[in-house]
Amino acid sequence: MQPALSRSYHLRFVGDWGQANFHRICSWLCEEFCKRAGPRSRVAIWSIRAGGIEAIDLVQEGEVDLCLVTPAMLMPAALTGQAIFQGRAAPNLRALAVLPQNDRMVLALRPDLGIRSFEELRARRPALRLATSRNDGTNFIGYVSRLFMAAHGIDEATLAAWGGSYVEDTNPRDSLARMEAGEVDGVLQEAIMTPWWARIVESGQAVPLSAESSALDRLRADHGFPANPLPAGYWKNVETPLQALDFSDFLVLVRDDMDEDVAHLLTWCLVETREAIERQYRHLPPQRSPLSYPIDPSRMARPSIALHAGAQRYYREAGLLG
Repeated sequence: MQPALSRSYHLRFVGDWGQANFHRICSWLCEEFCKRAGPRSRVAIWSIRAGGIEAIDLVQEGEVDLCLVTPAMLMPAALTGQAIFQGRAAPNLRALAVLPQNDRMVLALRPDLGIRSFEELRARRPALRLATSRNDGTNFIGYVSRLFMAAHGIDEATLAAWGGSYVEDTNPRDSLARMEAGEVDGVLQEAIMTPWWARIVESGQAVPLSAESSALDRLRADHGFPANPLPAGYWKNVETPLQALDFSDFLVLVRDDMDEDVAHLLTWCLVETREAIERQYRHLPPQRSPLSYPIDPSRMARPSIALHAGAQRYYREAGLLG
């Protein structure tokens, strides 16, 4: 039996900049929730302007009801105000679901540099113009990218000493567009499944470097970041597996004081109507989709932070929690 709420609700969701996956997901969830809530129910979908951390701030402060964030590996630190969340702890955050997304962070360089490994990069010390996201305290990509480089022995001071610099944008699409246009010498980004990455790698405009095992081990030990290798053939001209840093999974987050029945219905919609969002990605092969499919409900029930009580109730009723 489908749940329904007789009362009408006005909710506020935070998606992305407006044209990416979070807004699409919010639109799906908005429709499915409102169909099952009172007749005057409405959902507003807000955009972000910076790197995404502000969505968590807005939920924690009670200004909005729900947001989506990625990567999941960073979110436990939000609860206690550690790492990028220093000074902006969000102890009231709770999850409704994980939406699976198999992503990585990769560094790729111009082929004419002749550099095929991090060891060669450190030895040659080129004055790289490296496109990536801003490390401005709001952008998860920018934050992780600097840790990734530092783990390979190339912190920002080292890059500057070589005569290099970061060329910063907010959106990964803009970084990859710079690489495609020849404005930079390299790109350090996620969203690895997108056509932008495929174009620059498969056209020979960029050569991806395999991350070093020692650097990945350091990132796991110091920050809890897992590795996530790319298989051979992920791009048609990459014939061997490529070691990479994980940047996976979307989390759907709310406050712990959201009405339990609302959280329960939202979670029911996320799981039971997942076909409606999956079909919007099925024109893409699963390994090229920014939302992995088919979506496994048992995986949805295992976020990197605690579930909201309403979400827990749904997953227990569905037999997805012990």
